[in-house]
Amino acid sequence: MQRNRNTQHVIGRPKWSILLLLLCPLLNCILASNCQAESPNIILIMADDLGFSDLGCYGSEIQTPHLDQLAKDGLRFSQFYNAGRCCPTRASLMTGLYPHQAGMGWMNRDDKLPGYRGELNEHCVSIPQVLAPAGYECFHVGKWHLTHRMKEANENWPLGRSFARAYGTGGGGNYFAPRPLYEDNQHIKPPKQDYYVTDAFSQRAVDYLKDHAQKQPQQPFFMYLAYTAPHFPLHAWPEDIARYRGNYLKGWDRLRQQRHQKMQELGLINSPLSPRDPDAKAWDSLTKAEQQEWDLRMSVYAAMITCMDRGIGQVLKQLDAMDATDNTLVLFLSDNGASAEYIDRGHQPGAITGTRESFRCAEVGWANSSNTPFRFHKIWMHEGGISTPLIVRWPEQIKQTGGWTRQTGHVIDLLATFVDVTKAEYPKTRNGKQITPLAGISLFPTFQHPEQTKPRTLYWEHEGNKAIHQGNWKLVKEDQHDWELYDLSQDRSELHDLSKSQPERAATLAGAWQIWAEKVGVVPWEQLPPPGYRSKGPDFYRKK
Repeated sequence: MQRNRNTQHVIGRPKWSILLLLLCPLLNCILASNCQAESPNIILIMADDLGFSDLGCYGSEIQTPHLDQLAKDGLRFSQFYNAGRCCPTRASLMTGLYPHQAGMGWMNRDDKLPGYRGELNEHCVSIPQVLAPAGYECFHVGKWHLTHRMKEANENWPLGRSFARAYGTGGGGNYFAPRPLYEDNQHIKPPKQDYYVTDAFSQRAVDYLKDHAQKQPQQPFFMYLAYTAPHFPLHAWPEDIARYRGNYLKGWDRLRQQRHQKMQELGLINSPLSPRDPDAKAWDSLTKAEQQEWDLRMSVYAAMITCMDRGIGQVLKQLDAMDATDNTLVLFLSDNGASAEYIDRGHQPGAITGTRESFRCAEVGWANSSNTPFRFHKIWMHEGGISTPLIVRWPEQIKQTGGWTRQTGHVIDLLATFVDVTKAEYPKTRNGKQITPLAGISLFPTFQHPEQTKPRTLYWEHEGNKAIHQGNWKLVKEDQHDWELYDLSQDRSELHDLSKSQPERAATLAGAWQIWAEKVGVVPWEQLPPPGYRSKGPDFYRKK
């Protein structure tokens, strides 16, 4: 009877009153800056040491069907940049600042200098520290690498930076037995059998999404999924390796030519192919046994990427199951160019490349192929070191799909973009400390109008390698070498140095770089205390 009386009472109200009751929740939602029904979910996926041409949709022969489909359903950037190395890029991605501003000018080692604390400082905020107050539940899965203090939980572990859940590693390591591995704020040990970290990351990401859909289906989420693949050591499942064996006996010279041709057909690049890296031998000069070993290495590398792609497909499938695809912004990129490193620590004599007992790298010949058509690799500020694919999909907002944008972007832009699309508030202070203003810009206008571009000025420094990109021009140098000047609109492969023919332009750009360096806290490389290999300089990473 009570229910009937309430019904009669409502029926007796004036029509405008009923309408007001019905509209109030809608009006409140529209007025609220963090309206959950309108706030997009965000999934940010990052590969580790993936080269510019390592995806099928960027010119590769490697099988990446799920990322290729993501590109068809979304938008690809042809000129997007990272910070050239794992820790600096992750710091910029997580904070929207240049690495030195966030305290990560080099790697996760504390050099007692403001720009080189080896972890995020007190004057920056993480993506979750911005999005969580706007109603987001935030998850981290994968590689963290943003603190030198991984022995026990602290304010710079993921949960200390406002992630609700976290599962991953401090850095890289053995794919079959990664250490250290953590869950939330505790170190854990992986199962001894049938464990492979790429699969574990993919499954945990799916599990977090399933749990979120069951417990907070109306709450928006942010997920940062940071794979370690295809970073060394080269480890993969035998069945994934088998699909590629023999494909790379053609060698790195032929592979670079094939990728370059496909990249041109895709409309990605119009720059010529750079010469083979001088540290890579001519393929025909290798013995048959050497060629077979290098074929195996690249087969394992390709297998690692395909496995990662398969896991990404599982995450995207879970989005479909949650009916969350249309209003989820998905982004994929790499932390730096492919690696030419040749570290072999932990390799057991006689171990076959790809197994848990092995520790091999792709090295310079294959890294040169992965970074087609560019010069140099991870750690350098030439295009091969800092260029990354960026794929973005957001069905509700990106309507021009399957194509390219020529807008220049950088990892510093990601947090600015998230602030824009979520209407979250970027703080001026936190815990009594001033927060450094965002260095990047929102890419949301590019998502909606990919044909429109505007010039940018961007900066880099790592291990004494430097660069400034302004409009079509780029000034770049190796440590202890002279500045080089390139017109990227005509020569993105950086083959024709114009510094001698345009000295005034080069000098102006060098001056602008110096002003930036002083502002963000760059310290000359030779003045930093040398921790082990640092004093050997960039040539340490090249096999002689």
